[in-house]
Amino acid sequence: MTARLRADLALIAGLIEPGSRVLDLGCGSGMLLRHLMDHQHCTGTGVEIDPDAVLVAIRQGVPVVELDMDRQLGEFCDRSYDVVVLSKTLQALRRPRQVLTEMSRIASRLVLSMPNFGHWRNRVRLLRGRMPMSKEMPYPWYDTPNLHHATLTDLEHLFRIVRLQVERRIPLDVNGRLIRDRAAGLRAGSVVYVLKNA
Repeated sequence: MTARLRADLALIAGLIEPGSRVLDLGCGSGMLLRHLMDHQHCTGTGVEIDPDAVLVAIRQGVPVVELDMDRQLGEFCDRSYDVVVLSKTLQALRRPRQVLTEMSRIASRLVLSMPNFGHWRNRVRLLRGRMPMSKEMPYPWYDTPNLHHATLTDLEHLFRIVRLQVERRIPLDVNGRLIRDRAAGLRAGSVVYVLKNA
């Protein structure tokens, strides 16, 4: 039996058509891909750089390769997958623009989740002279894997630069519940995007 998925991963799973070929970038232990294989008859590959996580994924029967997303996505052919997933990883990559461009080459549909650095509590911490820390970003500034800090506006600007169109934007509060009002830029702890080539 598969472990319970994190809120954004459960939402992402629901956005993927049964039977899809899925490339899960930064797949960690392979939990999402295992769920998609078991419950939605998907096939696919996980990509992970952490060798310990790769071993966990392999033990779960998830096909996974150990690659550096910043430099090695060229190993995947054009349109070799239906969907590329990148969950809460873009902010930790050195070359997010290049990675998004590669993702759009590999599949015509992208599903991406990312913490919202523009959440109102983060803004208050900055006003008080402190770097943001939250449930979504639980690291002190000196020990964080996050290299790039973006608001929803920043992200959507980057999507336009790399010629990606936002098909859906699904803001989630800090507890993973859907936000249905216009204040998503302030209230969202994280966001899930469905993107396609413009």
